[in-house]
Amino acid sequence: MPEQQNYRAPRGVADILPDDQTLWTAVKSTAIYTARQFGYQQIDTPVFEHTSLFRRGVGDETDIVQKEMYSFEDLGGDSLTLRPEGTAPVCRSYIEHGMHNLPQPVRLFYIAPMFRYDRPQAGRFRQHHQFGCEAIGDPSPNIDAEIIEIGLRYITALGLSDVTVRINSIGDPATRTSYADDLRNHYAKYANDLPKVDRDRLNRAPLRLLDSKEPATRKLSADAPKSLDYLSDNARNHWEALLTLLDGMKIAYPNFNYHIDHTLVRGLDYYNRTVFEFEPSTEGSQTSLFGGGRYDPLIGILGGNDTPGVGFGSGIERIILEIQRQESLEIDVPPLNAVMVHVGDNATNRASSLAAELRNQGISVLMAPAGKSMRAQMRYANRANANYAIILGNREIEQGVAAVKPLQFEGDQNLVTLDAQSIAKSIAE
Repeated sequence: MPEQQNYRAPRGVADILPDDQTLWTAVKSTAIYTARQFGYQQIDTPVFEHTSLFRRGVGDETDIVQKEMYSFEDLGGDSLTLRPEGTAPVCRSYIEHGMHNLPQPVRLFYIAPMFRYDRPQAGRFRQHHQFGCEAIGDPSPNIDAEIIEIGLRYITALGLSDVTVRINSIGDPATRTSYADDLRNHYAKYANDLPKVDRDRLNRAPLRLLDSKEPATRKLSADAPKSLDYLSDNARNHWEALLTLLDGMKIAYPNFNYHIDHTLVRGLDYYNRTVFEFEPSTEGSQTSLFGGGRYDPLIGILGGNDTPGVGFGSGIERIILEIQRQESLEIDVPPLNAVMVHVGDNATNRASSLAAELRNQGISVLMAPAGKSMRAQMRYANRANANYAIILGNREIEQGVAAVKPLQFEGDQNLVTLDAQSIAKSIAE
């Protein structure tokens, strides 16, 4: 006899149980409503893509490509990867479907699972769900400000307060080379003080040392060269215009604060100019709720015409943790109107058709398990937290009535005519 296996979800993934679904639905509905307020249209891309899409788009030297992707070879010999982030697939779709022929910018949003082989911890999972917005085809700082405002309106609608936007400009690829060289030289002077993980990054990705979590590296970053000192004239004009727009945003959002953070670079190679992260200002919270930035080179890297883009990705699990921490959102669970209690074959048959008629009138009805005693079915109705029990037995069927009993408040059990309209009226009263 084979050994019995007690299966559990793999490490780093989680079930979203029925008790959690109401909050999840509220967060996703808020995301959809917010994106559509700004004229964004929903897009779904495949859960897996060609591995080369992420190697080229995200960058060979990034942590995602180096050690976090779930890649596999299919039966046809193609190398495929479960989607670790949403921007590269959306840009691939933009190119493939000729969206450059549409009025620009093309505004898109998605809600989808992402997969990364990451170290599981609070708010960080190997499968997580992401709400993302992408605006492709507009180089102006106005669209950067719009993307940031979407994020701001999203968290505001969820009741999250005391949130600060960290923001920086990392310039253009042409000027970033000299910046990266100076950054490399700065850290090289202290190479012996760097942790191994950052020594390994020093030559291949010096900008990544700026957002290192290692205390020794963070201390050295305080005196590191600043990307804002290396901006081209165009990048500087873009940056200053964006800050002016963000200052103006405080009129509509009085609690909005932003902070220029010279160490903010984000971890993906496709970013240029604007990068930002939303983080709670209060102690005891996570370091970041979500972030994004401008990715003007990406469409060209993926084979399309050079096309500017900007967007963000927000992990829903992190947002939910922060909602729970701040107790910022009161969720009203729609009540279950009634449980149909039925004893006897004739009663069961009539109860089934009656429940269907009541649902046609917008009344939610749960059928108690057939074949159980009246007492057992009433216990079931009480545990279901229904407002009413609609009771049918053979005697009620013979008399042409149904008993309607309130369960959540004081009141008498009433006998009403055995038809959906009479029962619905009794429940409404």
